[in-house]
Amino acid sequence: MNQKQTSRKPRARELGLRLPGTPGAHNAITDVPGVMVGYETLNSHREPGLQTGPLPVQTGVTAILPTGLEPSPRPVWAGQSTLNGNGEMTGTHWIHDGGYFVGPILLTNTHSVGAVHHGATRWMLEQYGEAWQKTHLWAMPVVTETYDGVLNDINGQHVRPEHALAAIRSASSGAVAEGNVGGGAGMICYEFKGGTGTASRRLDIAGATYHVGALVQANHGVRPWLNVLGVPVGLSMTEDRIPGLSHERGSIICVIGTDLPLLPTQLQKLARRATIGIGRGGTPGGNNSGDMFLAFSTANDMDLPQLSGPWRRMTCLNDELLDPVYLAAVEAVEEAVLNAMLAAEDTPTARPSGAICRAIDGARLVSLVERADRGNVDPADSP
Repeated sequence: MNQKQTSRKPRARELGLRLPGTPGAHNAITDVPGVMVGYETLNSHREPGLQTGPLPVQTGVTAILPTGLEPSPRPVWAGQSTLNGNGEMTGTHWIHDGGYFVGPILLTNTHSVGAVHHGATRWMLEQYGEAWQKTHLWAMPVVTETYDGVLNDINGQHVRPEHALAAIRSASSGAVAEGNVGGGAGMICYEFKGGTGTASRRLDIAGATYHVGALVQANHGVRPWLNVLGVPVGLSMTEDRIPGLSHERGSIICVIGTDLPLLPTQLQKLARRATIGIGRGGTPGGNNSGDMFLAFSTANDMDLPQLSGPWRRMTCLNDELLDPVYLAAVEAVEEAVLNAMLAAEDTPTARPSGAICRAIDGARLVSLVERADRGNVDPADSP
């Protein structure tokens, strides 16, 4: 299954939540020109043949292509930050040292990183075949993960390299599917069904328009932590909690993209701001959570250093103008998490069996926020 959806649920803004900032045309990471997103979703509830044992399959792969289907390898300038390191994001050693990566970013489940890395490498060898044949180049794609073992047979390792290839090959620009898709298919957020979400912000700087977009794989938090626009709604939405999930056992990945010309050191600081974006939702970054963030810029396009001459020139934004960029990233991450939850669908659990991970009730969420805004309700009241 790729990223196209025949129908979808209302997103956070469409429900009337008064989120700050001005989004781009699609309110998605694909508002950054050239960025494409694709999915491959494995769902045995819809395709029973995928299930090979007693547990259901609910997982997949999300692919982000910062330079789209560009036929030659280009450095994508990047920075990485981690709030809590209980997780994996490949390629980050070189991002910290070299300031860039090449190729796609892929998100999947914890036990599928190797298979997805293999598929991503295969795609790079095919996509950039001429450069790899003529020069000694190596592939180090970014592959990252969150744990979906409550809803998915994660130990069955159902994701294979061909699923990573399918996600990359399905990538497109424009509107992006959310919720139970791709790597987010089996994820849980604040004990509601979580998954994939995205949002963007538009910025005008020195007479030009730029975008900051975020895509998240939201699989973090426990119900009492959940805050929406400053209202502790999780204290009221106490029904339908999954047995045995009183402690956090998930993670969140945030990928921030922009067409602003930023240096790797500036992008590292931008990635760090995702911490504030997820913190607005209530999470403290639990011990069992992998909270890992990557920021990239599509500006300063040039050849790889191995294929370049002795001098390199880059344009960058003055640090004194970074504050609105930071704010845009914080707002986009916060909204992307909400969009992931609101797009999600009820999903049966694998372990424990017999329960349902419920999607958040958007209408009730809006009601709680509005009543708190009017001062007519103690948000800690139970329903």
